[in-house]
Formats: sequence, structure tokens, C-alpha cells
Amino acid sequence: MRVAVISDVHGNALALDAVLADITRHGVDAVLSLGDNVSGPVDPAGTAERLMALGGLSVRGNHDRWTVDPSLRGSGDIDAFARAQLNSTQLDWLASLPATAVHADVVFLCHGTPHDDEVPWLDNFYAGRTTTVPGEAQVAAQARGIDYPVLLCGHTHIPRSLRLLDGRLIVNPGAVGMQLVHGSPDARYAIVERRASGWHTSLLAVPYDHDEAARQAAANGFPQWAQSLNNGWVGPESLF
Repeated sequence: MRVAVISDVHGNALALDAVLADITRHGVDAVLSLGDNVSGPVDPAGTAERLMALGGLSVRGNHDRWTVDPSLRGSGDIDAFARAQLNSTQLDWLASLPATAVHADVVFLCHGTPHDDEVPWLDNFYAGRTTTVPGEAQVAAQARGIDYPVLLCGHTHIPRSLRLLDGRLIVNPGAVGMQLVHGSPDARYAIVERRASGWHTSLLAVPYDHDEAARQAAANGFPQWAQSLNNGWVGPESLF
């Protein structure tokens, strides 16, 4: 089994196109998506169209919830912008996404943690620029009762692959569409593969026309996203 894992596209269809083109070179069995699909200033509708056409398993992220229901705590201008771009079919698709899912009885999908799509799992990320991995006990506590060999999460935009002491693999593929604190604008995704020796992870970075993405963001009224799209150095505090 070889699956591609994408997360946090945030409406960046240009980055998604580059990642999907790269995925085709690897001959994967499925593309799995971990949420925060459309909430961004580049091309929310085009992103939804591409993801729906994939027909792969996807879960929702916190921004997907906020785009579907702008009355929720946390919903902001970027979610309202995305909602206004989507047609009714695309909104229905976004609303239908589950909080968690399982692929082929072995791969578990969530956005943040299995229990909360706003909580980071593998990184203490949203306290300033801290990207320290929590202790094993803290990470394992979130995985209690999730008895699958591979656990997937997103949300922090930081690529990470680690193993719990019991051997379970946890992978965050990073973000396709919005880079934070990396110092690189490249789109990120992962390939997870079961081989005879066990589960292998490849964390991949793909260049794309990030200058054009930044131009579109500014043209759509979100110039503050341009720095993140152009260089990937900034944190999330200036964007939402």
C-alpha cells in the first residue's frame, strides 16, 4: 500500500496542482486529505473542484467548519471569503466531510487530534513560533484507543513523522497551500508506504508559482498572505 497524504491546501489551487502532478509520478493507491481545504485567498472554488474530482477520502478541518457555518466561534474574514466563492454543490461537499475517517482499516485520518480539530498534535506550535515536539506520553495520550498502525494529522503546517513507543506511526504531511516558519514557500505533502520492513514515510516539498499565488491573494483583498506565500518564514498570527 502506498498513499499520498495532503493537508491544509487553504484554497491554493496553484500549489495543489503542483502537488497532484508530483503525486502522479509515484503511482499511489489513494490520495488522503486531512482538511482545511478551501479557506484561503487564492482560489477556493478551484481547489474544491479539484479535490472533489479526486474522489479520495477526506476529513474536515477547523476552517472547513468555519467556512460552512460562519456563526461558529473562530470563523473569520478568510472563511467568509471562501464561502462566498463556493457554489452550493461545493458547500454541500465541504459540509459532508467527517471529523475523522479510516482508510483500508489501517490508516486513521484526522485534522488536529482525533478528538479536536483545533488542537495541534505533534507540535506545540501556536505559542508564538515554538515548534518543539511534545513528550511521547503527551502525544500517545491523544492516540489512546486509536488502534491503527498509521495515524495522520495536519493543522500545524509543520511536516513531521514520528513513532510512538508501541510502534504506531504518526505523520503530519505539512501544508500544501500555506507555509509557516519553514523559510520555504514550497508546497508540502507526504507519501506513506507499507513495505516488508514496515511503514515508510517520505516528506516531500514541491516548488510552484508562489509569486502568482501571492499576487492572487493580494488581488482578492488579502495582501497580508503574500509574505507567507512568497517565503514561508512568517507565523500564523498575521494571517487570521
